[in-house]
Amino acid sequence: MADRYYVTTPIYYVNDSPHIGHAYTSLACDVLARFMRLDGKEVRFLTGTDEHGQKVEKAAATAGMDPQAFTDEVSGRFRRLAEAMNFSNDDFIRTTEPRHVEAVQALWRELVARGEIYLDSYAGWYSVRDEAFYAESELVDGKAPSGAPVEWVEEPSYFFRLSAWQDRLLEHYRTHPDFILPESRRNEVMRFVEGGLQDLSVSRTSFAWGIKVPGDPGHVVYVWLDALTNYCSAVGYPDTESPDYQRFWPADLHMVGKDILRFHAVYWPAFLMAAGLEPPKRVYAHGWWTNEGQKISKSLGNVIDPRELIARYGLDPTRYFLMREVPFGADGDFSHRAMVQRMNADLANDYGNLAQRSLSMIAKNCGGVVPEPGKLDAADQALLEAATALVDRVREHLAVQQFHKALEAIWEVIGEANRYVDAQAPWTLRKTDSARMATVLYTLAEIVRRLALLTQPFMPDASAKLLDQLAVCTGARQLAHIEAALVPGTPLPKPEGVFPRYVEDAPA
Repeated sequence: MADRYYVTTPIYYVNDSPHIGHAYTSLACDVLARFMRLDGKEVRFLTGTDEHGQKVEKAAATAGMDPQAFTDEVSGRFRRLAEAMNFSNDDFIRTTEPRHVEAVQALWRELVARGEIYLDSYAGWYSVRDEAFYAESELVDGKAPSGAPVEWVEEPSYFFRLSAWQDRLLEHYRTHPDFILPESRRNEVMRFVEGGLQDLSVSRTSFAWGIKVPGDPGHVVYVWLDALTNYCSAVGYPDTESPDYQRFWPADLHMVGKDILRFHAVYWPAFLMAAGLEPPKRVYAHGWWTNEGQKISKSLGNVIDPRELIARYGLDPTRYFLMREVPFGADGDFSHRAMVQRMNADLANDYGNLAQRSLSMIAKNCGGVVPEPGKLDAADQALLEAATALVDRVREHLAVQQFHKALEAIWEVIGEANRYVDAQAPWTLRKTDSARMATVLYTLAEIVRRLALLTQPFMPDASAKLLDQLAVCTGARQLAHIEAALVPGTPLPKPEGVFPRYVEDAPA
């Protein structure tokens, strides 16, 4: 249904505290959710926490805590991150919730009823850190491809008939070429599946912290079958006739980091199709961040806490930098120098200066009200049309998760608008042609309004301040109002800078 949009973050594993990677994934989803709402769609934006498994059981034991109390505490940190980053999620799911447990057990029963799960025994390599099984051929120097240690596991296990889904998965990828993006990740998954799939162990008996297998409580459901089901349980599964399920499933987008692509692009669609359910429309796997050129790791002590970035640089500049600095999908490097450059060049000099000087000239020369324009000339029309055309350009880029390109398109118009100010020189027109000055300043106010509408998904607070300064009511901030136009004579509040320059604190 074109009038709805369902976007999900991965649910975050609660054995650790949130970091820049979590913030990045969720921010991308938040931008999409906000844009789709502004574009008139009914949106469901889901995030949450993954709370079962051996890794969590061990982390809780190390902390000297009961697993439920441990997950309650750590899950709360992810909720607080969502609040700190101003995420607009509609739901926050926890895999310890009754609605989720019910959904997982229902999916299990359905897979058993369809002959897709059988009991056998497992013997092979398992990584607790990755919560993943690995074939001997996948090990690198005796470790998982991720570098995580592996251990030999032998235990009774239920298996999912993944091998039977190889050809059907490949057919799905071929008939839905945008199911996995970016294309490099799609090719990676295709190669993996073409290499042959083995049946997947989907239960464990060596630990207890998990959802019990229906009818065999000595087993707990494999954490990935458990976790992935959250995307369905949050919209009402197993009640596939419920309004939420009918309206929002299949999901439009699962946003994930590239390290968990296989689970989402191979196992998850196989589970769903095996249960007679539709797979999601897209899985997008983005890249990883480094810190000043170094891989981020706790051992190096260079983990980036997004709350520290917010405290140092401000929330909207942080959101802008993360979405603009790196081509989305690729790996990226965080550096203080790059952050300050974006803040001062893009935000303060380009966007902030355009808004501040436009509104200040209106306050000074037009009595603090929206000026009355005369006949628009070719330069005025061209600039206004460029700003209006941005809606389609941004829509096209965000449809394929190219956040950086959407922002580049917006900044092209900001650049055009700044050149327009210099060419028109309204400070000179004030003395020679006040009517033309009013037309130029009206055009500039309109450009700032249209730009502010389009930057709302990326920088909601700063954009709201700009729209407030233009006296745009909250009911006229949808993209459908892009050509609504300011009403001449409308009083405007005193202009205030929205994007201050970043100045280093002087050493003590």
